[in-house]
Parts: sequence; structure tokens; C-alpha cells
Amino acid sequence: MKVIVIGGGPAGMMSAITAKEQGNQVILLEKMESLGRKLLITGKGRCNITSSLGMDEFIQNTPGNGKFLYSCFQNYTNKDIIEFLNKQGLEIKEERGNRIFPVTDKSQDVLKCFTKRLKELKVEIHYNTKVTKILVEKEDNGSKVIGVETNNGKFKADKIILATGGKSYPLTGSTGDGYTFAKDVGHTIIEQKASLVPLECYNKSLCKSLQGLSLKNVKIKILDKQTKKDIYEDFGEMLFTHFGVSGPTILSASSHLVRYKNIEDKLKKQQICLKIDLKPALSEEKLDERIKRDFQEVKNKQFKNSLDKLLPQKMIPIILEKSQIPLNKLVNEITKEERKTIVFLLKNFVVEIKNFRPIEEAIITSGGICIKEINPKTMESKLVKGLYFAGEIIDVDSYTGGFNLQIAYSTGYTAGL
Repeated sequence: MKVIVIGGGPAGMMSAITAKEQGNQVILLEKMESLGRKLLITGKGRCNITSSLGMDEFIQNTPGNGKFLYSCFQNYTNKDIIEFLNKQGLEIKEERGNRIFPVTDKSQDVLKCFTKRLKELKVEIHYNTKVTKILVEKEDNGSKVIGVETNNGKFKADKIILATGGKSYPLTGSTGDGYTFAKDVGHTIIEQKASLVPLECYNKSLCKSLQGLSLKNVKIKILDKQTKKDIYEDFGEMLFTHFGVSGPTILSASSHLVRYKNIEDKLKKQQICLKIDLKPALSEEKLDERIKRDFQEVKNKQFKNSLDKLLPQKMIPIILEKSQIPLNKLVNEITKEERKTIVFLLKNFVVEIKNFRPIEEAIITSGGICIKEINPKTMESKLVKGLYFAGEIIDVDSYTGGFNLQIAYSTGYTAGL
């Protein structure tokens, strides 16, 4: 059987490998001059391969239609991808947050495992080959794929796997072409939005003054000020940028925020805010005691020189200003009420969220081919016989932590079968 795989990212490569291992003739079409360009930039170039959590927890960490992936996750697990990489000679390690990385800390080494296996299997790869259309033949009982049209001519096929990715990081080749191909053959495309993306804030001068500051072990909450509802909360690391906030906890928060009802309207009305607990390990009482001890050591100093032990340098001027305590006031003159104000600010540092950064800056695309039109056990189209889907092109997406790459392997493997 002749199988064409469109797209040479992790989902496409896994599809091609699996289909070839089943004894098929496989052609992999990649519009760029090399494979796996997006894989190379994952995990800041280190490649967060997968997570060590149980596969049921992968579904819980996939707010975008996680249950649809049940069969795929059973077909190809995190243990399977680790075994695949080990067989290709790559050792892996586990870091905090159940994240799995290559021991070498180089995504290039993960890509080499895929390209090595493709070469071993003699998969036919065509680079700089841009698909322009999926060719479909109409039959009485529906329609079936017969091939593709490209800038390098037509290719015939019995089956086609569409793994062209989403719209994030277009320089890697993810420009949303696959949505057009799928729509042309009758599929519904759910609107694409940025997911796992940094957030812009209203108070840009505040963020700019904190630019580059990385906060570790903080607790964040995204709140709807109008309904007083907690949209999302997390614990871990975040980063201030010139436009707002980023970092692992913020990226995961954006994945929830993008699905929140009337989110665009609420952002415009300044109803969404980020609340940061800078000292989550301490209750208000314990934090007050800690501040009292710090103040005891510097009791004869002015208030403006009293917070060095408590906060990063960049944050001190902001807390000083927000506290409205006179800067020249001696520490031993600070009242219990003023101390309470400091405690409150440290436990409730608030930034108002203005918008998502553009989809081009997102790690993952939310939206894509409607899951109701895909067989979850095979990844085959319910509308066009012989057409399969894999990876980010499908309307599924997860938090950060290796979950999205696992979706690519699991759907790619299932489609390849």
C-alpha cells in the first residue's frame, strides 16, 4: 500500500516510521529543506520529550479535548517514546515537574533518532515539496483520497496522513496549510487561537521595570474580577517581560484562558487579572513573623532599605511604592497595620491582563480539525476514506511539560498503524 505523509514534524515522522514498519511504501513530503524544525526549538532547544506521569494524567493535562486522545495514548505511551529513543542510542533524564529531557540537553539529538530510523527504513523523503491540494475521488458511498498535488508534481497514494502542524512558529513551516487542505475536502475547522502563549498586561511600565525578573516557586491565580471566579491557579516559575508575563505557569494559564467564556470582551473591559503570591510557603501570620524578624535586624534603618532579604532587587521599589509607607520612616516606627499592608502586597501582587501575544509566538495552536469528524481509534477522517490526521492540526492541545509532543507521537503512531 502506498502512503503519503504530509509534514515532517514529530507527528509526521512518527507516522512515516510506523506506516513503513507495517510494510507500506511510504513517501514523506516536507515543504522545508529539513525535518523537525519545530522539534528543535522545543524546551528552549533542549526538547522536553514527554512527561513521566501516568497516561490518564496526560488527559487531565490536556484541556483541549483530552478525552478524544484516550485510544491514542493507550496505543503509544510515554514509555514507548522513551524506549524508541533508547533503541536509537539516546539516554534520557527526568527533571522537576515530571519533565523528560535528553541527557545531552540537545533537541538535535532527539531529531537525529527520528531521522536515523527513517533512513534505516528507507522512507522516501521529498524536501522543498509544498503540497497545494489533496486529490479526492468521489464515489457513491462517499469519497476517498487518490493522491496530492505539489509544486513538484502529483503523487498518487492509497492513504494520506496530514501532519502539517498548527499556525504557531510559522518560520518552522507551521503556517496552517493543512487547515485549507482539510476544509477543501469537507472538514470543519475550529477557529485557531494562541495557546501556551505569553500574556500582555495593561501596566506596561510596571512590567518593563520588572523585565527579565524570573520568579520561582510562586503561586499564581488568574481571576475574573467581575464574577470573582478563579479561572486557573498554578505553582512554579514565571517571568516578567517588556510587554507582560511569560514562563511555564503563565503559558499553562493561557491554555485555560483562551477557552474562557467571552474572554476577548472581558480582557477589553479589564476584568481579568493575574494575582501572584510571592511567598506561598508562608501563611499571612508566618510571613508577618518573618517580616518582624527582618525588621528587628534593621530597626534603625529607613524603610526603603529594609526589604533586601525579602524580595528581589527589581521588585523592591514597586512594593515600597504600593505600600504608601513613607520611604524615610525608620523601621522601628512601622506600625502593625503598615506591616499588614506589606504582607497583603506580597501575597496578592496583582497585574491586569490585556491580551494574548500573537499566535505566531504561541508554542501550540488551539483549534483545528474538528474531532467529531475523526475516528479516535484510528485517526481516520469520517468524511474521506483513506485520509488520516496527526499532531497539532487536530483540535487538541495540552499544558507545557512534554504533553503536546506526546500527542504528536501518539496520534502519529495511531495514524501510521
